[in-house]
Amino acid sequence: MKYFALIAMILACAPTVASGKPSTPRIADWNKSLAGPPTKVMVLGTTHLAGLPKDFRPERLKPLLDRLAAFKPDIIAIEALSGADCDMLVRYAAIYPGTADQYCASTDAASKATGLDVPTAVAKVKSALVAWPAAPTPADRRRLAALFSAANDRSSALVQWLRLPEAERHAGDGLDSALVDELNQRKSRMNENYAIAAALAARLGLERVHPVDDHSADSVTADLGPDFEKAITAVWHAAGKSLSDYRKKLDAPAEDQSIIDWYRFINDPKSLKNNIDADFGAALKDKAAPYYGRQYVAWWETRNLRMVANLRSSFGNNPGARVLAIVGSSHKPYYDTYLGMMHEVQLVDPLDVIK
Repeated sequence: MKYFALIAMILACAPTVASGKPSTPRIADWNKSLAGPPTKVMVLGTTHLAGLPKDFRPERLKPLLDRLAAFKPDIIAIEALSGADCDMLVRYAAIYPGTADQYCASTDAASKATGLDVPTAVAKVKSALVAWPAAPTPADRRRLAALFSAANDRSSALVQWLRLPEAERHAGDGLDSALVDELNQRKSRMNENYAIAAALAARLGLERVHPVDDHSADSVTADLGPDFEKAITAVWHAAGKSLSDYRKKLDAPAEDQSIIDWYRFINDPKSLKNNIDADFGAALKDKAAPYYGRQYVAWWETRNLRMVANLRSSFGNNPGARVLAIVGSSHKPYYDTYLGMMHEVQLVDPLDVIK
């Protein structure tokens, strides 16, 4: 009898089969038993602001910053590589040729000022934040800004710089004149990681932002050569002809368009679909062997999976937090899809916030 009882228990726990396909437990089935409030995550799609016309006025961003501040994020994530990831790309340049040169800033000035290499600085940043005082002094903030700079986390260094009173933004405590010049230049640079994320973090009293980008996925396409580049360029060209007017609206707001209306346009589901249709959707339809379009999509999906994993890690120790992820709009549908599969995440629609 014990034998038959054991068999019955095993069968009860085994996956059921319907039409030859095993059923898989749904992650959402466990969400109802969540202890405490869900973690609310808002993914804000953006155009990369570095591409805006030079006459774009930074003060136009103020209404957007006001709406985002009202969301009160505890954690802000950005599309930037961490210092640790940049260090890996430098060390494995043979596998990721040119990637570090394209996406990672030099830390030579910070290394000269602090005497630290990137791995050492990353470790010191972690230790400093663990022991961070409730009432940090200006010297504490200058020191942390220097550590963030040496750790190649330029946006978080700017957060500390912006949190200093104007009179305290000077050299000292690990910052030399070269690093001070870099921080001041960054403060006025049109880049969403600085002009939106760092500015918002400083305004809300946060100590840092969280870089979650990933380019280790570049190994998927690194060895495909010029034929791959030609094939994908042809896909973009063919798909983009019918969307030229849309792309112009996406690239920059009209002079008489409010920044709120522009960001609502960027994050509108129809805009997001158009963006994907003209890029990865078109690549999937490319019938020419060896199916470079599908290999391109494999790179993109791998990159987004790793980015979302980095994002998930950024709030892993803060259950119930409010999280703002600022990322290029082509990433947003993938972010939302992958985040929507997670146990404790409740997605917040940016269209409900920026209005």
